[in-house]
Amino acid sequence: MLVKSIKEMRGIVKQWGKEGLSVGYVPTMGALHEGHQSLIERAALENDRVVVSVFVNPTQFGPNEDFDAYPRDIEKDCALCEKLGVHAVFSPDAQELYFPNRSTTVHVSALTDVLCGSKRPGHFDGVCLVVAKFFNILQPERAYFGQKDAQQVAVVKRMVRDLNFDLEIVACPIVRELDGLAKSSRNVYLSPQEREAALVLNRSLEIAKSALDHGERNASVLKAALLSCIVQEPLAEIDYVEIVDSESLQVLKGKITRSILIPIAVYIGKIRLIDNITYEI
Repeated sequence: MLVKSIKEMRGIVKQWGKEGLSVGYVPTMGALHEGHQSLIERAALENDRVVVSVFVNPTQFGPNEDFDAYPRDIEKDCALCEKLGVHAVFSPDAQELYFPNRSTTVHVSALTDVLCGSKRPGHFDGVCLVVAKFFNILQPERAYFGQKDAQQVAVVKRMVRDLNFDLEIVACPIVRELDGLAKSSRNVYLSPQEREAALVLNRSLEIAKSALDHGERNASVLKAALLSCIVQEPLAEIDYVEIVDSESLQVLKGKITRSILIPIAVYIGKIRLIDNITYEI
């Protein structure tokens, strides 16, 4: 069922609530792939009803980013959702979701000052605003996010905690192609040569994981190993490579003594790809 109206969507979830049915929510920008499918399947296992939002959110794109070119195919997305048993696909128009004279923002400090947040000013303000709107409209018990966007997961979890939203944020594992490339809607932009070059992201992370498995605990040494791998790929341009604390996202440079996140962002040609691994010490 495709729902465009906020009023209609509210009515549906209100009725589910009266019937005592739990709601699982999967936020997406469409162009659904196997990564999204894994989130939907997890939501279906843990809830009575599943809502998937399909909304390319203008407030999280910068002036030089790919908002206009971002892939859109609502019919294909709805067909996949129907196949997976989704109860409602919520795809509102931006004109209804955002008021022309809006003056409210949602900003999570500190966690958004690093990594993608430092490279894309205002991005996470846009993410938090639209996610807060959907939480308010849908009133889900649980919301499902992919761990590939690890900073986004951390930021949304902090927003939910700080604003006392009554829901659980469920982070789901990264889904990869057979050759290790993380699933992403942006992968369709890659030429065959770029697609091959993109494997350097996962390859570098595997090198870091192997070093950790063999006892390496110096963050600077790990970062150097990552950089050494990526720079060998001629089509790769590094945006950032960091070793950070899993919870605070603060950059680590010395001895690693607790759980870490290794996030990387790399341009392959003009396409910006992200990937990461977490490691428990």
